[in-house]
Amino acid sequence: METVRAVIQRAAEREVQTLSLFAFSSENWKRPAAEVNALMELFLMALKREVKKLNERNVRLSIIGEQRGFSHAIQKHIQRAEALTAGNTGMHLVIAANYGGQWDIARAARTLAEQVAAGELSPAEIDEACFDTAMGVEDVPPVDLCIRTSGEQRLSNFMLWQLAYAELHFSPLLWPDFGAEAFDAALNDFCQRRRRFGMTDEQIEAQGA
Repeated sequence: METVRAVIQRAAEREVQTLSLFAFSSENWKRPAAEVNALMELFLMALKREVKKLNERNVRLSIIGEQRGFSHAIQKHIQRAEALTAGNTGMHLVIAANYGGQWDIARAARTLAEQVAAGELSPAEIDEACFDTAMGVEDVPPVDLCIRTSGEQRLSNFMLWQLAYAELHFSPLLWPDFGAEAFDAALNDFCQRRRRFGMTDEQIEAQGA
């Protein structure tokens, strides 16, 4: 939680518009019951204690993932937190909890299939924009930078659709040790990269990028 606070504060200071944090994956239920229970208690405590501070900072909070997997108490506090911060205009903080990228894509496909079956959408109309609308939270933009901590070099089923053109930064630090300085280093590394989106260097230079 201390690391989350530090990263949120530094992200706001660096004028990051959207910050997404992977709190609990849909695969994490496979962990030992004692560890899962401890994580759920921590999640509930964070919802009770931290949301008021986020609201005071004008931060808007969204939780993405299959919320029906959580206890009634957690679901209730998620709804309260999102309602309390819904009108805020500052940084958008997205917490992925009981979330998986494959689940997100499958859910979006099911939503579009239901619209086709209801005659609301033609199969020919399904494109990337349709999927963007059907994914997770509608107003979460494509990811610019994905930071992976703990020395792991994999995506672990996180925002697979939104990461299509993301820059990847791998840190050897464990999450509890990843603070504001490490976050700054990741952002500074990102600023040194040239993003082409399929184009050539010459085309990017012609656009003045």
